Amino acid sequence: MTDYTLETEAGRRESLRRMLTIREFDTKAGQYFADGEIPGFVHLYIGEEAVAVGTCAALDPDDLISSTHRGHGHCIAKGLDTELMMAELFGKEDGYCNGKGGSMHIADVESGMLGANGIVGAGPPLATGAALSIDYQDRDQVALAFLGDGAVAQGQVHEAINLASTWDLPAIFLVENNRYGEATPVEKQHNLSQLSDTAQAYDIPGLTVDGMDVTAVAEAVKEARKRARAGDGPTLIEAETYRYRGHYEGDEQNYRTDEELEQWQERDAIDSFKRRLIDRGELTEDDFEEMQAAIEEAIADAIEYAQESEFPAPEEAYDDMFSESVPEIEAFAERIRTDGGSNGGDA
Repeated sequence: MTDYTLETEAGRRESLRRMLTIREFDTKAGQYFADGEIPGFVHLYIGEEAVAVGTCAALDPDDLISSTHRGHGHCIAKGLDTELMMAELFGKEDGYCNGKGGSMHIADVESGMLGANGIVGAGPPLATGAALSIDYQDRDQVALAFLGDGAVAQGQVHEAINLASTWDLPAIFLVENNRYGEATPVEKQHNLSQLSDTAQAYDIPGLTVDGMDVTAVAEAVKEARKRARAGDGPTLIEAETYRYRGHYEGDEQNYRTDEELEQWQERDAIDSFKRRLIDRGELTEDDFEEMQAAIEEAIADAIEYAQESEFPAPEEAYDDMFSESVPEIEAFAERIRTDGGSNGGDA
């Protein structure tokens, strides 16, 4: 079984801890990006924590996921190390991808995380390919693709779902409908009131769940996994959620109102799940404060780890590009100086 599940008290507390970890991680990521310490772009998952955690709570540890450009939450929910994640965000060699992937490209195949991706809709083809491999080798796994509402309009997404449904592959497609594709409201992107209706085109189950309810998400994914492992093919799940921050850090967000944001924050997934655990007698306010303090300390340690890590050497930019050595690339890498320049010669 999975390493945490909503079916046990310990699993429910762990689910709360992972949601809190995602929020603290991304809150600090936003701050250090604003301070100029994190390069590139960051797309924060704050507000959507219940989707990632509910999903991964219903999966087995060796199940596979593919992610999106907004992937920090997926990584943490899947159990990746926050120190290595933070080092990757800072562009340091101790990160998951040796500092060369950054915020949008964290991957750790050993943990079942096939990779975040800056290309909208690129995750479903990866998951379908993984599901084909699982099916071919008769392994007891499933492959789940996270995708956003904007990705539902991508052709490669439909190709992936079509193939998975035609071949009854053990795949799950999880649409995180956070109401906006960048700055475009979902109702202006699609001619559907519910994106889960897309499943009808492929004669597979499609359902919409409350993405602010970690339990509702977990129950839907659990049933989809059961169906996939029974050989009945994929399921498309739409989780209705909301991102509290802009599409990217620095986004002016003039496409939505403060009132809309406040309405969604009143349904905050962490607050509601915390109250539920307190009502069940499984958590106290003191427990919660201790949990939050421990998480804050862990993320502070992750930041310190990232800051103290070294940047990768310039010549390492050419490592891991090809499965087999390329003499021309190796020769060029050897000529690169430590300042990023070249010692001369033809490139």
